[in-house]
Amino acid sequence: MNIPSTQLPPIPAQRPVRILFVCLGNICRSPAAHGMMQALVDSRHMSESFLIDSAGTGGYHIGSLPDSRMRAHARRRGLSLDHRCRQVCESDFTDFDIIIGMDASNIANLRRMAPSPEAMAKVIPMSAFFSLATRYDHVPDPYYEGAEGFELVLDLLDDATLNLLDTIVAARD
Repeated sequence: MNIPSTQLPPIPAQRPVRILFVCLGNICRSPAAHGMMQALVDSRHMSESFLIDSAGTGGYHIGSLPDSRMRAHARRRGLSLDHRCRQVCESDFTDFDIIIGMDASNIANLRRMAPSPEAMAKVIPMSAFFSLATRYDHVPDPYYEGAEGFELVLDLLDDATLNLLDTIVAARD
């Protein structure tokens, strides 16, 4: 894992941690991360301590369910992805404590959108939480890939969401 808890943006202890996962269209990677993180906090009986959402930097699929292929692969892992796609908006930089981008393009777009240096500091790459030995420095977009692309994304996100949660819990202790 690349980000120690001391490098997380400040998270007030008196309220739930608010996390926004972001990819391009909000139909594959970010809703999968959203679903995995929600399942993880639910399994640890920490649901009241977290508010989790996802969004896209592009507005291509607003109101749609996640990609049917991602939903099918996630369902095989016991995850239900029923989020309705939405686009990132400026208020997200106020509404969320941590904004996690899936790749360099999303990170760059989020940083351009950030209304202040404090808001920009909330933007972190998902790859900062990878602990698996991988050749990836980002979560690749599986949209134009076959089944193996969706499985790879889910494997990377499974690792990263667990590390993200552990990092946040350690920072709050």
